[in-house]
Amino acid sequence: MSDLAAALEVVGARWALLIVEQLLEGPQRYGDLQRELGVPTNMLATRLRELEAAGVLRRLPLRHNTRAYALTDRGRALGEAIEALGRWGRGAPD
Repeated sequence: MSDLAAALEVVGARWALLIVEQLLEGPQRYGDLQRELGVPTNMLATRLRELEAAGVLRRLPLRHNTRAYALTDRGRALGEAIEALGRWGRGAPD
């Protein structure tokens, strides 16, 4: 498997990079992610579990049995790739 294929196994699923992009702004609660992204709740739960298992994000315990999600170093390392994809999507040159 190529390095690119390995990366896409982790972040190539629908919504995965959008979740990471949202968390680049800082830790967020589940409900906040769902509201901001408009992702169906079952899909959000699945993607968060997958990204956590891959070491891209981690859960932070909050008060009253709530949790927030934050990027790990591995997740924050995706920032440059996400910015480059955004520029590409706008049709802007590097």
